[in-house]
Amino acid sequence: MKQVHILNGDCLKVQLQDIVKEKVIVMRECLIDGNVQGETLPELYASRANFTAQYPGCTVAGYYEVAAAEIDKIASIEIGSQIICWFEDDLFCQVNFWFVINLLVKRGHTKNISLVRPSKGNDYSFATMTESELELAYQRMTKLLPQPLALLAKLWPLYQQNDANAMTAIAKQLGYEWLFLLPAINAHLRRAPDESGLGYPERQILAIATELGSIEFADIFQCFSAREGIYSFGDLQVKQMFDRVMNN
Repeated sequence: MKQVHILNGDCLKVQLQDIVKEKVIVMRECLIDGNVQGETLPELYASRANFTAQYPGCTVAGYYEVAAAEIDKIASIEIGSQIICWFEDDLFCQVNFWFVINLLVKRGHTKNISLVRPSKGNDYSFATMTESELELAYQRMTKLLPQPLALLAKLWPLYQQNDANAMTAIAKQLGYEWLFLLPAINAHLRRAPDESGLGYPERQILAIATELGSIEFADIFQCFSAREGIYSFGDLQVKQMFDRVMNN
């Protein structure tokens, strides 16, 4: 049986180079951020390419070369392959994971899919784990049985529709083994703007700036990342929020 590993990023690919010798695909996306509309891959690619092109150093062509090319590899995995997904518990990783599972199920993969998660205490970062800890996490991977696989596949379109109630219901239905889902979904819900027009992450940026007595982005980003690991926003995402709230 062919084995394929789908990783949450290139850093993990480097970490696993002595552990995983089979085919590796890297999910180079940030679906937590921006326009995620599109029922087909070409439609989604168009939405994502146009959105990500706003960031410095990013282009529409670059999106297709870097991100879409890897997703195409996922879509082309041979039926019957053993697929091992490596994703963390934070919202950034979970949204990408929901997309991957939805895509795999749409392509006819109904079994032989497993999930490797970080060890306790490293919930939001494989990067903090040693090689032996990664090997142990690999040995303890969770095989996705038909019912949870079908439910997980529904989370991506619900995320696209921002259907919070249905996402929460699925997380509760999945039960004890999937307790990490609800915190990620709740973190997403907190992104909704309040009466001030700001979501929880933006309000936290303002609170940190006040607490530090600084509007230096580097200081605020470091503090935000330490406190709000559930989001795992990169510097580009936090900088966009930072600029928005500081310019209001």
